[in-house]
Amino acid sequence: MSTGAFTSYIDVAQIALYVFWVFFALLIFYLRREDKREGYPLESDRSDRVTVQGFPSLPDPKTFHLHHGGTVTAPRTESDTRTIHAEPASYFPGAPLMPTGNPMTDAVGPASYAQRANTPDLTAEGAVKIVPLRTAGDFYLEPRDPDPRGCPVVAADGQTAGTVVDAWVDRAEVLIRYLEVEVSGPEGQRRVMLPMTCVRMGGKRGARKVRVNAITAAQFADVPSLANPEQITLLEEDRICAYYAGGNLYATPQRQEPVL
Repeated sequence: MSTGAFTSYIDVAQIALYVFWVFFALLIFYLRREDKREGYPLESDRSDRVTVQGFPSLPDPKTFHLHHGGTVTAPRTESDTRTIHAEPASYFPGAPLMPTGNPMTDAVGPASYAQRANTPDLTAEGAVKIVPLRTAGDFYLEPRDPDPRGCPVVAADGQTAGTVVDAWVDRAEVLIRYLEVEVSGPEGQRRVMLPMTCVRMGGKRGARKVRVNAITAAQFADVPSLANPEQITLLEEDRICAYYAGGNLYATPQRQEPVL
């Protein structure tokens, strides 16, 4: 075999395999950079001089044009400046945080939430996406399905927290997102939102009950309220859902203890 006659032992299949390996490696590199547009660099409790981002480094900022106007740049340079109402359980780096106040309202642990836009979610046509049935136009509840309106809400402690007065529908997905519950609080009657994913309906017609295992009856008084009684913003959605999520761990002292 003469010098440079490499074609006798390299074929098209082998070249295609090498090309695929290179392409796949570049694809992994690209995807690993792109998935760092949110949440990076991580905040470290070791030192302010430590940049926790791993390999590869952060991608260059990219501006995204939103469907309903405005832009968003990622990665974002601003950081969350909210006070963390918790302290490390021990002195080693990465120790779990223990709440120092009311974790369900202090956004700690499962009750934490992102600082989303304080504007309502919109449909593709630009209309408010999640609205109460009383303003939803042609939307209605299927008569053959159980109607939660008028049903008492029974909380995790077995006490009645309030009464369902309306259902909020998602006009894009065509389903119920929240129940609107009238409860009694220190300042009198108020209405709070209850995510439909936290609801279990039971009982026969005429004696139906809406059961919620996430929080107790007294804790309904502290559910974050809405600025506008006819619409809910993205930030309000996160705050409300986080409150109920936090109740799964913090509603009672027993929930924070080991199962066994």
